[in-house]
Amino acid sequence: MSFLSIRGLTRDYGDGMPALSELSLEVPNGGLLSLIGESGSGKTTLLRIIAGLETQDQGEVFLNGEKILNPSEKLVPGYEEIQLVEQQHNLYPHSTVEENITRPLLSYDAEFKRNQVEAMLDLLDLQKHRKKLPSQLSGGQQQKVAIGRALGVAPQVLLMDEPFSSLDGIQKRGIIDELRAIFEQLQVTVVMVTHDVDEAMMLTEQLGVLHHGKLVQKGLGRDIHQNPVNFYVANLFSDLNPVPHLSNVYIRSSDLLLGRNQGKLKGEVVSSQYLSAYNHLQIRIDGSPILWKAKDGERKYQVGDQIFLTYKEEELLKF
Repeated sequence: MSFLSIRGLTRDYGDGMPALSELSLEVPNGGLLSLIGESGSGKTTLLRIIAGLETQDQGEVFLNGEKILNPSEKLVPGYEEIQLVEQQHNLYPHSTVEENITRPLLSYDAEFKRNQVEAMLDLLDLQKHRKKLPSQLSGGQQQKVAIGRALGVAPQVLLMDEPFSSLDGIQKRGIIDELRAIFEQLQVTVVMVTHDVDEAMMLTEQLGVLHHGKLVQKGLGRDIHQNPVNFYVANLFSDLNPVPHLSNVYIRSSDLLLGRNQGKLKGEVVSSQYLSAYNHLQIRIDGSPILWKAKDGERKYQVGDQIFLTYKEEELLKF
C-alpha cells in the first residue's frame, strides 16, 4: 500500500460537471508530485478532500493505511499530519513572522514549540525577518512564512494550492529551487497543484495531469511531454500546429525548423512578437487558412517574409 492512497474520489456540486470523477492516485512516502490542470479541473477540491476538509460523494483517502475522515465523519475537520497551504497564504496581518509560524504550535510543549519555530526560521532563511509583519515582506517571503507555519507541526504530508501564482518570474525560480531542496531534506510528502507546467516541472519530476476531474496521465515530466495521451495533455506543454491534410496530427512550434529556401511547407510571416528568448511568429501556410506558430530563436524573420517550415516525422503527434 502506498503512503498516500486516493481511491475513486468523486465530488459533484450539481452544476453539470463533476469536480472529481472516480479519481485514484498513489503517492509514496517522501514523494514530490505536481498535478497540472486548467481552472475547473478539480485541483483545489482534490487537495481539500485529501486534507479532510471537504466531503466527497464517493471514494476514500488513506494515509499510511489509516482512513482520512471527512467533515461528515469527524467532529473537528482536518489533520495535523496533513497540512494545506492555500493560494492566498492566509497569514495573520497583525502578527509578526515569528508569531504566524507559532500559531499552530500554541498547544504544544514549550520546548518543542520554541525549537520548531527557530528551525523554520533557519530553514527558510527568515531569521532576519522574524519581527516583520506580512505587509513588510515580499510575495516570496510571505509564501515561505505560510509554508513554515505548515511545516512547523512536522506534518507527514504538505499540500500546496497554486503556491507561486502571485510571484514574478525571478522570485518564482528562486523559491522553487530553495523549497525543492528543503522538501527533499525533510523527506516530507508533497502534492502541489498548479496550472503552470514549467512551475510544476521545476519543483518535481513526477507529474499528473487533471482534466474535468479525472487523472488523465501520470509519470515523469519528460515522458508525459514526449508521449502525451491526448491533445489536451500535449497542448499544456506547448503550442500545437495542425498538419494540413492530416486528421488529428500536430507538430509543436518548438520542433519546427525555419528556412528561407526549402522545407515541407511554405508560408508568410504575418506577425512577430519579441519575447525574451525568441521571436514568436505567426505564419499563414500557403493554401490554408491556418496560422501556424513558430519560435525564431535567431530573430531572422520579419512580417511579410516568405518562410519554409521543416519537421521530423517522428516528432509528429497523432491523436
